[in-house]
Amino acid sequence: MALLIDIFISFAKVGLFTFGGGYAALRLIQSEIIIGKAWLTMEEFLDVVAIAEVTPGPIALNASTFIGYKLSGIPGAIVGTTGVIFFPVLIMLVLTYFVNKLKDNKKMKAIKTMLRAVVIGLIASAAYTMGAAALGSTVSIVIFAAALAAVALLNVDPILLLMITAVAGAIIRI
Repeated sequence: MALLIDIFISFAKVGLFTFGGGYAALRLIQSEIIIGKAWLTMEEFLDVVAIAEVTPGPIALNASTFIGYKLSGIPGAIVGTTGVIFFPVLIMLVLTYFVNKLKDNKKMKAIKTMLRAVVIGLIASAAYTMGAAALGSTVSIVIFAAALAAVALLNVDPILLLMITAVAGAIIRI
């Protein structure tokens, strides 16, 4: 029971402090789950991120479900999922009421501008730490560069790229 409470609290913190979407949550999840709790290794986390990325739905929600399941089975998955959505749902219920009153407020505009800058930093930090762990071979660096070029320069659909890469990986391993 203590582990389930701990899972809920850990993912509730991630949900409460994630601004800018699921990818910004990756650094918070790393900090909480790998560094703070040592529940997963970086390699295990990268596997979770890969699975969460190709699974339909928000990456932070999928990651919390997979990590919760890994730690405590179905109850852990339910608690992890509930934890990561608890505060965002609560906050959105309150903010939805006030959104029209705040949309032209100068202070609110300034807050959003500052949060955007922080979110970019969080995403870059997550990319750096995950990249350092995942890009340990020449092959992985070449695949990374090709994927980056395909998406950024050639506008290849990221979903198509993920599917092609998964199939290629399966074929190479056979």
